[in-house]
Amino acid sequence: MKLNRTVELLAPAKDKETAIAAINSGADAIYIGANKFGARQNASNNIEDIKEIVEYAHLFNVKIHVTLNTILTDEELEKSIELINELYKIGVDAIIVQDMGIFDYAIKGKLPPIEIHASTQCDNRTLEKVLFFQNMGVKRVILAREVSLEKIEEICKAVKNNDFNSEMEIETFVHGALCVSYSGQCYLSESIGNRSANRGECAQPCRKKYTLIDEDGKIYAKDKHLLSLKDFNASKHLEKLINAGVKSFKIEGRLKDISYVKNVVAFYRKEIDKLAQKTSSGEIFLDFEPNANKSFNRGFTDYFLTSTGTNTDSPRKDRNKNIYNFNTPKSLGEKIGKVDKIGKNFFSIKGAKLNPQDGLCYFVGEDLTGCLVNKIENDKIYPNNMGKIQIGTVIYRNVDYNFEKELENSKTKRRLKVDFDYKDNILTATDSDGTTVSLNIEKTEPAKNPEKMNSTFKVQLAKTGESNFYTNAINITGNVDFMPISAINEIRRNILEQLETTRKNQYKRLAQTDLNYAKFPLKVYDYRANVLNNTAKEFYEKCECQITEFAPEKTKNYKNKALMRTKHCLKFAFDLCKSNKKLFLIDEKGKKYTLNFDCKNCEMIIQE
Repeated sequence: MKLNRTVELLAPAKDKETAIAAINSGADAIYIGANKFGARQNASNNIEDIKEIVEYAHLFNVKIHVTLNTILTDEELEKSIELINELYKIGVDAIIVQDMGIFDYAIKGKLPPIEIHASTQCDNRTLEKVLFFQNMGVKRVILAREVSLEKIEEICKAVKNNDFNSEMEIETFVHGALCVSYSGQCYLSESIGNRSANRGECAQPCRKKYTLIDEDGKIYAKDKHLLSLKDFNASKHLEKLINAGVKSFKIEGRLKDISYVKNVVAFYRKEIDKLAQKTSSGEIFLDFEPNANKSFNRGFTDYFLTSTGTNTDSPRKDRNKNIYNFNTPKSLGEKIGKVDKIGKNFFSIKGAKLNPQDGLCYFVGEDLTGCLVNKIENDKIYPNNMGKIQIGTVIYRNVDYNFEKELENSKTKRRLKVDFDYKDNILTATDSDGTTVSLNIEKTEPAKNPEKMNSTFKVQLAKTGESNFYTNAINITGNVDFMPISAINEIRRNILEQLETTRKNQYKRLAQTDLNYAKFPLKVYDYRANVLNNTAKEFYEKCECQITEFAPEKTKNYKNKALMRTKHCLKFAFDLCKSNKKLFLIDEKGKKYTLNFDCKNCEMIIQE
């Protein structure tokens, strides 16, 4: 049932081309990195490209958010003012921020009135933290991925009823890769090779192999991807999230390719349209059937949306093991079936529908390997190599060649509906949002065949071609004077250009209200506050919180520190909840890490 609500679909973009594709596929908003200070260093964009994206997006009332979600040095913080001013000048709607120094600058009036969103890197997983940002006057908070439906509902209800600022919005992730650590609380990559996750340089050690042992040397798992999670997919919970009060649904993936973004955005556009209104304008003319299973995924999980993982009396009743895949961090794709027949250079799977050039993969023991389909003859599948395929081998398709070509060649386009009205030599165009422009048409001689002239006028007006509009209705009162087809085409181009310009000029960007200092939930905070500059330290002090230590990126001190805190618990995964044995992880280079467990909250902590 469609709900009487509007919600935002927020899509990632690594570059201009991907951003335009996301808009055309149905995104209500885009988040993208600038040329510095973003948490994905390999997905940066220059101001000129972002400006072009903004101009195209605002035509459809699509918003552009720019990520400035790393922690900054004192020097970088000063430079961030210049960048934020540039972004505001070109029309960017919001910035996504982690560093408290930027919030401090906003309070002091050093920034333009651009909306500020508190990044998930701020570690937003408690009601107290969210209310802190609301009491500051922050426009939007992006929740941690680990937050349950129950907690999301509690948070949305609380911010709605808070007297200070009922306008605050809650944004949640609904799809994409999962960081195994609480966002903003991972120091593993930084400790290993000085590549900080909080500085946009994460080397993804969570996707590497580890061995799990206990204090007696007993091995529970050897050379497994013990920290690698499946990918998030909350598509079955959209209605509950909307009812809870979530305002924006976020797709992860600023490093994903354009085909992935097209497909996943279109998939969620169709799902959300069944339930709520979009916040942007225009209609999406899809020329492919989206299918989230056909794009890169490590298998799907709804993570902790439906379980809190805090039932310590009976934890298995409150969480499940369907969140990880220890065998591989790579994309498996769609399960095709089991091999039931094998020949010298072919195999068969009953009911399988494959195509030449499809990419297949399968496990040989615990190792993932793959092949390409060279040709199909009846039920026989001829791969480029047989490898160790046997009867009973489970085959997955991780590249659907035909679907990928369909995405690559897709001409999916977003267009605005327009109605034309002609009367007394004045042509008026009105779009679906009610924006109206008029064009005076120079009088000429009456047409010798008025009926044919009127018909020709209508036919040519309807030919909007590859423009951003499509013609819905044409009403003519009286008769159109004679004019050649070229003149009608010019009239159509002129009035649509005028309508496009008017729409862009009428776009209203929301301004950030004044921010202020608020009482922080903690009185004392250590390295986990991620303070890298003195301004951020002063910010916390003004919020009645003492910072006892700068971020590890500055101190390089990892002794006795939680390098990672996660709700993914290996003690639970290996049915060791009742064991008192100490557990350790050993990486591929032989480095040993101690595992500690906060069983009350069902959390695991990794330390050196």
